Amino acid sequence: MQTVVIVIHLMVVVAMIGLVLLQKSEGGGLGMGGGGGGGFLSSRGTSNVLTRATAILAGVFFVTSLTLSILASMQRRPSSILPGSAPINQPVRPGGAPPIGSGGGGVLDQLQGPSTPAPAAPPSGPQVPQSQ
Repeated sequence: MQTVVIVIHLMVVVAMIGLVLLQKSEGGGLGMGGGGGGGFLSSRGTSNVLTRATAILAGVFFVTSLTLSILASMQRRPSSILPGSAPINQPVRPGGAPPIGSGGGGVLDQLQGPSTPAPAAPPSGPQVPQSQ
């Protein structure tokens, strides 16, 4: 469905670009409506047809844009950016999370690493004093 709407959207875009380039600007532009007579491709007749066609294509462009945004929002699923955490739309069981301040496996504790420092190797020469 989304592919069909995208193809229609792109065809409308290309047609709209062509119609805008064909319209006569104030300085002449690419408008080919020259010569005399009151025929279909006269200056006035061409501008009315091109203006209406551009307005219709602009409306179709607007509708396809809205349709594409609605289709894209239907496929969006909420997810967590943290690995190993529960998805957003699944409730956490009461008592499943540790109380605040207990230091029991929070995200920051996992990122910080083990809480017990590794034993230091014996010094092998003069050491610089370190502040604690």
